[in-house]
Amino acid sequence: MSAPAGSATGARRARWPRSLLGRQWLLVAALVVLGQLCAAWVARQMVLRPRAEQVAEGVARHVDALRAGLAALPPAQRAAFTDAFNRRARQLAGTAAGAAPGARPSPVERTFMQAVERRLAADPDRAGAATAPRWRRDEAGGLVLRLSFDGADHWLGLPGLFPTREATGAWLMATVAGMLLALAAAWWLQRHLHRPLARVVAAARRIARGQPPPLLPEEGPEELATVSRSINAMACALARADHDRALMLAGVSHDLRTPLTKLRLGVEIAQPRLDGDLAASIARSLDEMDAIVGQFLDFARVGEAEAPVRESLDALADAVAQAQADHGRTVRVEPGGAPPLPLRPQALRRAVDNLVENAWRHGAAPVVLRTGGAAQGTAAWIEVQDAGPGIAPQDLARVREPFARGGAARSGSPGAGLGLAIVERVARAHGGTLELHGAPGQGLRARIVLPRENGAGGLEKD
Repeated sequence: MSAPAGSATGARRARWPRSLLGRQWLLVAALVVLGQLCAAWVARQMVLRPRAEQVAEGVARHVDALRAGLAALPPAQRAAFTDAFNRRARQLAGTAAGAAPGARPSPVERTFMQAVERRLAADPDRAGAATAPRWRRDEAGGLVLRLSFDGADHWLGLPGLFPTREATGAWLMATVAGMLLALAAAWWLQRHLHRPLARVVAAARRIARGQPPPLLPEEGPEELATVSRSINAMACALARADHDRALMLAGVSHDLRTPLTKLRLGVEIAQPRLDGDLAASIARSLDEMDAIVGQFLDFARVGEAEAPVRESLDALADAVAQAQADHGRTVRVEPGGAPPLPLRPQALRRAVDNLVENAWRHGAAPVVLRTGGAAQGTAAWIEVQDAGPGIAPQDLARVREPFARGGAARSGSPGAGLGLAIVERVARAHGGTLELHGAPGQGLRARIVLPRENGAGGLEKD
């Protein structure tokens, strides 16, 4: 059974570095190694091989002269001539380091020896007086060539005609040094590119969470400066749009309060002359309109400046439960012992009140208010859970939006659809999130997750 295509793609991605720095380092290292290999091949083909061919021609002539000299000597003097020649050759070689006596010929040395053998074999006069050439290394590591006359072998050293080693550790050291320098330069360049990129990524994430990011410095390369400038312009445009929307809601809500108050006063004055059911219906409608206007004002007030103070989520939960008890509603509190956090108490109190009101309006008893967060953790939370019809999973993201309402399971109750939007704005202002969990028939659990510390005093700047 063949593996899925997705798993193969995932394996390739796992082998390939995901970070820009890792990819740049890998690319630089590959380019350096490839460049060194190309340089070595060019040097071999354009320098070493032609040099080996040229030296081979000279050695062939040299061997021909030695053969002629040995052939002219009596057989008894050839051994002495060979010893004197080799002794003189070692003196000329001096203290130059050669290869190990038993070392195999290097690739260029093999090319050189083959070229010598071809030239000796190509000349009938050269080839007729000696058997096939044979090579070995002497005790100094130099190449030695065999010449045979009358059944006797004479080994002649050939110092200075061709180096015994054409490659040392210098090439490897140069390759490693070049790679290290290139990687250091790549790291230095990536370090200067990573900082503005990291700021752009952080700003984009904050914008995605609905939080206003700090202005990015518009510096660095032109492309990065343009991206930072665009992020700043987008953040400012979003902030202006949000401010204008909140200002419009606040103005409309404030203007509606006056006629609502006049209507309420008129109903109270005319109540003796009105039918009792009609007066009660008008009063309920006015209360609903007043609640909607109140939600508009709460939505607009979320961005107002409020000094952060350290308060306990348990104390806030108790205060909310006591306020609900004054209205004849029972809210069960389950404190989790979360430590005090830097909070905007009024804003967070409005958010929790909205969650409790949402639970009573759209859900059903019992309504539970919980807190939690270990002392060693990085976040604490406060949540409200009801036992109502719940919300379909596909609607959980939509009901967070302003003026959005739940599906049929939680519809039919009055409201402007701003309750959860207010809660999410408050959570974001604290650097936290709003989590919604629930399913049809299982109620809704709305949790505000708050960080222990976040930037300046644990709160986001508006």
